[in-house]
Amino acid sequence: MQKKVVIGMSGGVDSSVCACLLKNQGYDCIGVTMEIWREKPVEMISEEGGCCGLSAVDDARRVASKLGIPYYVMNFRDIFQKQVVDYFCSEYLNARTPNPCIACNRYVKWEALLDKSISIGADYIATGHYARIEKLDNNRYSIKNSITAKKDQTYALYNLTQEQLSRTLMPVGDYTKDEIRQIARDYELPVAGKKDSQDICFIPDGDYGAFLDSEMPGKIPGQGNFVDKFGNILGRHKGITHYTIGQRKGLGIAMGHPIFVSEIRPETNEVVLGENDDIFSPVLYCNKLNMMAVEHFEDGMEVLAKIRYSHAGEKAKLYNVGNDLLRVEFEKPVRAVTPGQAVVFYLGDYVAGGGTILGTKL
Repeated sequence: MQKKVVIGMSGGVDSSVCACLLKNQGYDCIGVTMEIWREKPVEMISEEGGCCGLSAVDDARRVASKLGIPYYVMNFRDIFQKQVVDYFCSEYLNARTPNPCIACNRYVKWEALLDKSISIGADYIATGHYARIEKLDNNRYSIKNSITAKKDQTYALYNLTQEQLSRTLMPVGDYTKDEIRQIARDYELPVAGKKDSQDICFIPDGDYGAFLDSEMPGKIPGQGNFVDKFGNILGRHKGITHYTIGQRKGLGIAMGHPIFVSEIRPETNEVVLGENDDIFSPVLYCNKLNMMAVEHFEDGMEVLAKIRYSHAGEKAKLYNVGNDLLRVEFEKPVRAVTPGQAVVFYLGDYVAGGGTILGTKL
């Protein structure tokens, strides 16, 4: 009996080839685009990017037609607003830098889509992520690095549950991007040459400050003081939501030498500026832990820890310091530990788990 799989189709080349591969493997495929963002004028929707605009729906529908598989658009706007947009805004208000893609993966692309898919009789869901899933000798499922480090997306998937992993297929992780595009050309998929989307889907122009102002009118803190670590006033900033740890550009203040955001203080509406050395730390604390390849994080456990998507990773040891609380000690100090971002732990090619960064001190 054919296994039924619901494929999340964003209108891009990766998810389109995902559908192509699974159909060729004999799965009973259903294509679905998740409608997750509110209506907006057509001129605001990029022809090239985004996973939730009208162009995404049009492209995904054309691919599904080419492959001869059923295709539907499902409305997930309410859950996306609550779990992604509201979370995004709340984090910035509290001087943390959120990662909306991680939240979207866990609660929307997996939790909501998987529940809906199971309700219509599907055995699996599938996505076009550059990652692989394996069941380990300890009977736990883990995300494994894709074969191409250049496109690897395991960092943004660390928060998936064991149940979600057991019902997910990720065939794209076995290929390089060039190979994926060649498959798309070979099967004459209409998105073979489509560019990859880069920006946060609900802020296509990249202006976070303007977006936050529009989402939370009257709630965004206004101008405040730039200060040094001793509290001396250095100048005025345009609002804490415009800054993140480690930022150098766009500060609008000249000190005669490079300066960086080293701390954001929402309680006093201050942005602390410091030297390059001030943004390096040998330790961080994290909570909201998710275990993947392991059942527990044991004290002294040695891992490779990544503190942002673009971070190559640094050797570290983990220590439990409370319920749902870890101290991560790095072999070498890491730059710009940013509260609100994820720290993801690797054991070789496998994701051991991860958590949300609280900061460099409790």
